[in-house]
Amino acid sequence: MKSLKSLVAVAALAFTALSAPAQTAPKILTVDLAKLFDNHWKTKEQMAKLQADEAKAQDQLAAITKDGNGLVEQFKEADEQSKNPTATADAKAKKLYDQIQAKRQEQNQFVQSTRSAIQQRSQTFKTMMVDDLSTLAVGIAKAKGATILIDKSGPTMSGVPAILYADPALDITDEVMAKINADRPAVTAAPTTTAPSASTPTPTATGASPQITVPGISK
Repeated sequence: MKSLKSLVAVAALAFTALSAPAQTAPKILTVDLAKLFDNHWKTKEQMAKLQADEAKAQDQLAAITKDGNGLVEQFKEADEQSKNPTATADAKAKKLYDQIQAKRQEQNQFVQSTRSAIQQRSQTFKTMMVDDLSTLAVGIAKAKGATILIDKSGPTMSGVPAILYADPALDITDEVMAKINADRPAVTAAPTTTAPSASTPTPTATGASPQITVPGISK
């Protein structure tokens, strides 16, 4: 009797195990968001716009620097004249000196504000693009039945790659890029390489003029 009960119990346990839903293994895919961002047609257009705006800012900086150089030359003349015992020449030299200092401050403020504005535009664009690319990549990954999607483009906090090895067959970067290019408008502005400004600011007597160089934007 006890043997029969034991067999029934074992049979019931086996049936329960068979009828329970099998736990499916996670399906993991990878994507390189940095590669998608760098090669996106919108990124190339934005880079061209920022480089063009930077070139215009360099021209404006050159004009400010030219004005400063003119004031320096006038100051030199007034300084020579002030060596003569005349109050008028001395006052003129002091006025020009004050103007030079004001022009230097204008120059520095222009560089700082322009650099900050370009960096802010670049960061805002990057944040928006990464969000859009993440959404697109996740949609494709879900359609392929993935339960986990890992970005393999950046290092971890310790400085090592987030993924040490992954089968290339798990990577959907090219598939996402194909989707991006498929949705590309028929007519887009061709990326242009901005040549260096012909009127590059030259160092003044008051010190080397600052340059507008934004990391990740300027070549």
